[in-house]
Parts: sequence; structure tokens; C-alpha cells
Amino acid sequence: MFMKITITLVSLLLLAVVATSAQKLEKNNPPALTKPNPGTYTHVVKSGKLLFIAGQTGVDAAGKVVGPGMKEQVEQVMINLLAALKSQGADFSHVAKTTTFVTSISEFRSPEVAAVRVKYVGANPPANTLVQIQQLADPAYKIEIEAIAVLP
Repeated sequence: MFMKITITLVSLLLLAVVATSAQKLEKNNPPALTKPNPGTYTHVVKSGKLLFIAGQTGVDAAGKVVGPGMKEQVEQVMINLLAALKSQGADFSHVAKTTTFVTSISEFRSPEVAAVRVKYVGANPPANTLVQIQQLADPAYKIEIEAIAVLP
């Protein structure tokens, strides 16, 4: 009886250790993306097989807005998301969910912008929530997309 209780307790302890280690968060700021100001955010947080990618905007690695148009900014957002994904060995096929914030849904739904999105996510896009807001963190930003991906 004592041996059975000991084995059960050891098994429960091992399960607790495994569960705790699975919840470890790994934080990464890929060099292809802007360097966040200290204490503000991290571009990629990994927990087990889950990747949480901070909202990406239409800025290049130097922090410059790539252009005033929605199409140019969406292209840069997708480039940034791909850089974040690749930094963890993933690509757009691993993205399960995105949340898209735009300052103009009508601009975002244009055929030119749709073509940019299809170029990256293909014919089977992830689940997405689209929200129009008055303004993003910088008045020059037209779009911001955050993503959740599942690693293979």
C-alpha cells in the first residue's frame, strides 16, 4: 500500500513538473523587425507549440512607415509577420488566428489589398477578426495585424 501511494505521489509530482515547464514563455524580438522600446512589448512570445505575435504595422526594420497607402502598408505587415513566423521555424500555414485593426475597412477590402493578403495566406486564410478604429498608435499607420500560430 505504501509503495502504491509513493508511486502515485511521484507520478503526480512529475506531471506537475511537466505541466509547469510547458507553460514557460520564450520571448523573441527578431532582428528583421523594429526594436521595441524597453518595457513596451515583445514581438514573439512562444508557449509550447503556440506563438503569439504582437501587432505588426506597415513599418520596416528601421521603424519607417513604408508609404501612405493601405496596399503598401499591408505588404509590409505581411513581410513583418512572415519574419516573426520564420524566426520560430513557422510560416503562414501555421497561423490559426489573426486580428486585423484598420483605419478604413473600405480601403482594406479593395481588390489590390486582397491580392496582397492572398499572396501570403493563400486560398485558406486563418480565422480573422476585422475591426475598424479611429486611429492606431501612430496617425500614419493604416493597419495593424496580430497573429496566433501553432507550431508543427
